[in-house]
Amino acid sequence: MNPISIRQSDTATGPVLHVAGDLDFDQAPVLHSRLDRLPLSPGQCLVLDLSGLEFCDSSGITALLAARQHALTTDADVVLAAVPANLLRVLTLVGLDRVFTLRPESSAAS
Repeated sequence: MNPISIRQSDTATGPVLHVAGDLDFDQAPVLHSRLDRLPLSPGQCLVLDLSGLEFCDSSGITALLAARQHALTTDADVVLAAVPANLLRVLTLVGLDRVFTLRPESSAAS
């Protein structure tokens, strides 16, 4: 198990959260907590850079959906960037590739 780490950088269009490690049942609350404290303004774009993500289970996917809901609540957008191939496969299988905006790189989304 790799503990999750979340590093934030800010761009002109909104915050970028660089998520690394395992986003699982034990670690998903860390992302939830970070999102609860993350201010977003209407029109901003929250980018979740998942290039460092090593594992994601259903709790992690729920946390990603919570990030989407947090953004929508404030009339902001959310983008998943640099999604690892194994997670992209799961998102595609369950249809979430049509729910999230996906970008190949964090820089392409900011």
